[in-house]
Amino acid sequence: MLWNALRRKQLGGRKFRRQQPVGPFVVDFYCSTERLVVEIDGPIHETQREEDSVRQQLLESLGLRFVRIAAKLVEDDLAAALAQITNAFIDSSSPSPRLGEGAGG
Repeated sequence: MLWNALRRKQLGGRKFRRQQPVGPFVVDFYCSTERLVVEIDGPIHETQREEDSVRQQLLESLGLRFVRIAAKLVEDDLAAALAQITNAFIDSSSPSPRLGEGAGG
């Protein structure tokens, strides 16, 4: 559901990838131009908060930023979930490549 809203640069012109390997981890969604990881947390995450926190800290130490969204929010209010992601963009007015990245992301 969220992937259909993110793919093909539909959100702010940013390219997202799903199930993206980052180091030893696979993240739900990743936008390289924003260095933004989007994780969708379902009920299982209630029992693995500490593991999620350690994983997030390791990825943040690589200069990545995180948005965690409850799966229920995606299901019940996709627009609100998309707004959370958009609010995490560094400059929500236009995408800008980072050093070493092309405009295609």
